Amino acid sequence: MQLSQSVAYGVRALMELAECPEGSPVSCARLARQGHMPERFLLEVLRHLARQGIVESARGGAGGFVLAKPLDEISLLEVIEAIDGPLGAGVPGKAHFPQGAGQRLEEAMRQVTEQVRQRLAGIRLAEFRAAGSARPLVAGPV
Repeated sequence: MQLSQSVAYGVRALMELAECPEGSPVSCARLARQGHMPERFLLEVLRHLARQGIVESARGGAGGFVLAKPLDEISLLEVIEAIDGPLGAGVPGKAHFPQGAGQRLEEAMRQVTEQVRQRLAGIRLAEFRAAGSARPLVAGPV
């Protein structure tokens, strides 16, 4: 399994937001610069995260994004599914397998997907914080 670039950007942005003083919005432009991410792409990622209640956005000159909850309450599964949609377990062309094989394969994939979902749900973003690697985002001009 490999994370999409969108999810990687989302995790990076959330980690950056976690280093900001609580309630201090950070602009998408600043997050993009700090994380070396393309701003237009990151904005779409942040919108997905906002729709799922992982971040909150504020408009205006002092607007930007803030975490809606602490990193230890955000699972990797939440982030993946907020950005990429639900993990699936389908089997393309199932009808072309020998009798019953397609259904058995689909059931096996469903079981594996459920195990992966459970494991990802147990991983909190706080686990990825590296001690001493924080850079404040709010210092200096926006």
